[in-house]
Amino acid sequence: MEKFIVQHSGPLRGSVRISGAKNAALPILAACLLTQEPCLIQNVPPLTDIFAMTALLRGFGAEVSFDTAAQTISVRAQQLSVSSASYEAAGKMRASFLAAGPLLARLQKASLPLPGGCPIGSRPIDLHLKGFSLMGVSNRQEHGIVELWCKNLRGKPVYLDFPSVGATENLMMAAVLAKGVTIIENAAAEPEIVDLADFLRKMGADITGDGTDTITIRGVKELTGAVHQVIPDRIEAGTFMAAAAITGGEVCLEGIGEELLKPVIAKLAECSVKTEATSAGLVVCRKSRLRPVNVKTMPYPGFPTDMQAPFMSLLTLAKGTSMITETVFENRFIHAGELQRMGADIKIDSRSAIIEGVEELTGASVRATDLRAGAALILSALAAKGETEISDIYHIERGYYQIDEKLRQLGADIRRSESS
Repeated sequence: MEKFIVQHSGPLRGSVRISGAKNAALPILAACLLTQEPCLIQNVPPLTDIFAMTALLRGFGAEVSFDTAAQTISVRAQQLSVSSASYEAAGKMRASFLAAGPLLARLQKASLPLPGGCPIGSRPIDLHLKGFSLMGVSNRQEHGIVELWCKNLRGKPVYLDFPSVGATENLMMAAVLAKGVTIIENAAAEPEIVDLADFLRKMGADITGDGTDTITIRGVKELTGAVHQVIPDRIEAGTFMAAAAITGGEVCLEGIGEELLKPVIAKLAECSVKTEATSAGLVVCRKSRLRPVNVKTMPYPGFPTDMQAPFMSLLTLAKGTSMITETVFENRFIHAGELQRMGADIKIDSRSAIIEGVEELTGASVRATDLRAGAALILSALAAKGETEISDIYHIERGYYQIDEKLRQLGADIRRSESS
């Protein structure tokens, strides 16, 4: 298996183009199952999760073609021959359960494994099932498989106990072909939700309120094909912002604006990191020592949980005491132990992490325990004295396209090596 070898790299400088958002592309690809007509999805990064989703769609009977050079995917689900997926095909990726809504809308049935993904906490689907039940769907769970079926999907008011992104997306996709009006209250408002709604509207769906906590969907009889470009990845952008900050460099992010990054920009400003919108892109730079801050992850528009680990790396070198409180996933501090191996001073108390800034980190052999934890380790390795070996990098490559190549373009000393 491959690993990353990272040397202390000094200030990163230059420009980097931000890829399309994996977390926007995955539900949009699932939504292609809603129509018999062809769909073309642009700006899709060639990541392992994306390949897993295309394989899942093929398993249901869709014709899928992925031009990785152009980063475009064409999908035609003219005939859906299968409504079920095996654990091997779907169980290791959380987003696989997003096929439930489209399958119920098209076939009135679905059979999917419980969702997997990174070990950062439970991935309950109770909110998905509660919403589906209100819309007339029955369900049964046996041996890790969720079976769903209905006679006719009908629009209903649905209140989510928590603004779950996945539940909001699944219910939106089921509701677009349901009879009547569905109103999702306490809905997630993430930019990825808005991107999915934009795609569904291009297909002919009647959706209003996306980007707020109340989304209204009026069911239509059928949807058409559409062409759509996926929004840029705000988490990849935030990670490169943190890379510029932790190395004291100056990096220009191409292809993304301030609107998607307001919570991250605000916290970086508290840390003494400057962000400026220019004609070339967002320019991020730091010229003085990092200041400590307190961070609390929240649903959008709060600070994103996916930026918690990269920010922890940043704060290990701040002058003073910082605190991070994680409110979204209960097991998302696993990376703290790996950062401690590099000399970080971190204490975990339930869902809070107390970080005492140190003068320097040192290279060590560490392991990427999940996607964002792996990105955090790369950031720390860039600033650490000596050499760092990061294993299990397949986690990182689930969500970052060519992260090592992009970092090398900015002057980072990072390379791949086969694990011994």
